Amino acid sequence: MKGDDDQHAVAELPFSSPSPPGSEKVRDDEEELGKPASSHGAGTSEEESTRRGLKSRHAQMIALGGSIGTGLFVGSGQGLKMGGPVFLLVCYTIITLLLYGVATGVGEISAYLPVRGSGVAYYGHRFVSRSLGFTLGWLYWYIFSLGIAGEITITTIVIQYWESPVPTAAWYTIIAVVIIACNFFPVSVYGETEFWFASTKVIAIVGLLMLTIVLFFGGGPSHEPLYFTNWSRPGPINTYLLQGGVGYLCAFVGTLTFSVYAFIFAPEMLVATAGEMQSPRRNMPLATKRYFWRLVVFYLLGVLAIGILVRSDNPGLLSPGNTAAASPWALGIKAAGIPVLDSIINAVIVLSAWSTGNSFLYISSRALYSLALSGNAPRIFARCTKHGIPHYATALSACFAALAYMNLGSTGSVVFNWLVNIVNTGAFQSWICCCFIYIRFYKATAFQNVTVANGQLPYRSRFQPYAAWISGIIFFVLLLLNGFKVFVKGHWDTATFITSYIGIVIFAVLYLGHKFTIGRNDPWMAPLHAMDLYTGIEEVLAAERPPPPPIKWYQVWRIMFE
Repeated sequence: MKGDDDQHAVAELPFSSPSPPGSEKVRDDEEELGKPASSHGAGTSEEESTRRGLKSRHAQMIALGGSIGTGLFVGSGQGLKMGGPVFLLVCYTIITLLLYGVATGVGEISAYLPVRGSGVAYYGHRFVSRSLGFTLGWLYWYIFSLGIAGEITITTIVIQYWESPVPTAAWYTIIAVVIIACNFFPVSVYGETEFWFASTKVIAIVGLLMLTIVLFFGGGPSHEPLYFTNWSRPGPINTYLLQGGVGYLCAFVGTLTFSVYAFIFAPEMLVATAGEMQSPRRNMPLATKRYFWRLVVFYLLGVLAIGILVRSDNPGLLSPGNTAAASPWALGIKAAGIPVLDSIINAVIVLSAWSTGNSFLYISSRALYSLALSGNAPRIFARCTKHGIPHYATALSACFAALAYMNLGSTGSVVFNWLVNIVNTGAFQSWICCCFIYIRFYKATAFQNVTVANGQLPYRSRFQPYAAWISGIIFFVLLLLNGFKVFVKGHWDTATFITSYIGIVIFAVLYLGHKFTIGRNDPWMAPLHAMDLYTGIEEVLAAERPPPPPIKWYQVWRIMFE
């Protein structure tokens, strides 16, 4: 990596399918599958280039804060209402374990080949087919764009907790304008803003976990220990849609599929930073392991705490039909009799949702920008302002915020569930592709004798490739079950069916459309012997540095501010 700025940068094109620097060395028949085309950034004018304005502290705190969002703060309440505290904890545990299979797989790829601008779409292009890379690039753009509307919707739902006299439409407009405005400022402003909001979320979740411990042992105003009383009243597990054993099964499946929203695209975001990480061959395996433990601490302990604090039949929890809802944390604090703190926590949730929407617009605009640079979207979306903002890409992505106004004709939680269905479908598809890409990479490295033993492969998880197979198969089943509710007698809903399965149609149209046009001469998958495992590897090895000296205890502050 070149220059000090590059050392403190995070990937600007997180879900792109570009070709890495050094690919100009590839022979002239670059159109052959598995041989990436020339770097799309080559020859790009200053006006068509984003700027590296994010420092390492921005990247680290954004990555940490990105694992704590509205899915955990608010969406977990619907999971609690649907399945009860035990099913909620079990389902979050299952998703965490499945994502371990995804994260270690793509983490292994990115540790081996952390070229700049790399991401899951790029690895799909390189290790499977151009058509898969093209499809994933567009998938990430439209899913993150829809996520903007989802975050605006959930923000306004939470605001109604205070019975605000301001009309809902006004809140939509205010929140959308602030999100869009922030993304037209230089990226350094975005990074600084996200750093402090992510810091707030991390501090909040740690404080809430500590508060739960205090209340658990009777440290609240009433001095009555909570223990697991909310697990016995109304019960540890609930029925959903139907009664009896089938109702419990529906509750489990419904909670499992809905819980995915809290984890969406987290492994992909982790991989996106590899191309700009210092010494990624050493640090990426560490980052992957830390990511898993981060999920355990924040998510599993978080939902355990929620089940302790709140009854699953609390009417304030998010559920279809609610026009206002609070975070389960806020409801638990209110039930404990602690004044004012519930409103403070709900305010933090509002800021969290706004922050997440801000990130979604940033990521979706850069995904579209990257698609334009690689020739997979109109070139106009590659144009940037003098501050490096891809303004046309940002403007088009911001248009999706208008979908939040659907709430004016429907209950906010209903619209939120529609958006969750679409986003979850995209997440399932992405994770299935991650597993498939890794399995192809695993087979290619074995075929071409790229191993840890000979020093070429820096990292291999002890559970792979079995974890990738298990995760991929289960996520495929969950993809099909995402809208299972509509197939239960008496619960058919056309909007739910469409939002649950339209993503599969879009994916197929994008993939097959590219395959039978631009990619018609490509094989369906890159042959193992022809898969390019070496282009760009020289730059990666040259960028590796010896491990830094250990930080002394009095230098810990540098981690936050460097």
